[in-house]
Amino acid sequence: MGKIKVGIIGGAGYTAGELIRLLINHPETEIDFVFSTSNAGNTISKVHQDLVGSLNLKFTDTVNPDVDVLFLCLGHGNSVKFLSANSFSDTTKIIDLGNDFRLEADKVFEDKTFVYGLPELNKEAIVSAKYIANPGCFATAIQLGLLPLADAGLINKDVHINAVTGATGAGTSLSATTHYTWRDNNFSYYKPFTHQHLGEINQSVNQLQSGFSSEIIFMPNRGNFSRGIFATIYTDFEGTVEDAKAIYKSFYKDAKFTFVSDDFLHMKQVVNTNKCLVHLHKHNGKLLITSTIDNLLKGASGQAIQNMNLMFGLEETIGLGLKATYF
Repeated sequence: MGKIKVGIIGGAGYTAGELIRLLINHPETEIDFVFSTSNAGNTISKVHQDLVGSLNLKFTDTVNPDVDVLFLCLGHGNSVKFLSANSFSDTTKIIDLGNDFRLEADKVFEDKTFVYGLPELNKEAIVSAKYIANPGCFATAIQLGLLPLADAGLINKDVHINAVTGATGAGTSLSATTHYTWRDNNFSYYKPFTHQHLGEINQSVNQLQSGFSSEIIFMPNRGNFSRGIFATIYTDFEGTVEDAKAIYKSFYKDAKFTFVSDDFLHMKQVVNTNKCLVHLHKHNGKLLITSTIDNLLKGASGQAIQNMNLMFGLEETIGLGLKATYF
């Protein structure tokens, strides 16, 4: 079998840029086209300027319907519109990085059924899937912090979450809160209690812990750094911290990118990697779970490549041997 031919839709954004960087260094893929109506005809390195000397391909406003895999890097709600207007081969696999197909109510589109693409939760289904709904970035970090407890049936009280993401989480479009003068030396919350990723988080917890009825209370925050997510999660837990570690290490024993750390975490351990690190701490009756990822990699494009590897029968880690920018 030859190299996997890849198409990317919405090629000018942060997640597409990360996909391109990963794919040009992936030994089993070749980029067939990168679609961007606003940049058609421009050299890709004019937008993703770190690719000067690495890629001579130009953006296009036409698609090849026969690519092996299609990545949708579009704004939320736009994947449905794009697939309604463009047809692809029955053999083309699709990985959507938006939120259009993540929920059970939305997973079927025309004749396509999308599998929720969190490998630590749905690996077996991903391996046999043709269509993947890649998880959200906050949702990835938070679920990887919660799912071992849910699998053990131990989330019996409300869950409180405080998580902060970097500026790249807001995408490339400018807004009042993405300008440097606003972000620099600043910190704020947004979408309190109502963030859109709560739907998929609750869905996955219920998948593992049937009858889960407690509330997940989520406070998302904006940080004054470019990339990364750091989440602190706490809930009631009757066992010891060693009991919790045993549950988590067992759940992630076969995971290729999620690891339980015995030491306190910081974000530089994972930024520029596809890793998720989880740490556990017990105080009185509360279990504190800390989870950290790179929002553009494990939270988006890296996880999309991980899913692609599984779908094509490749080693899960291929093309993802990335190094953290530790200092």
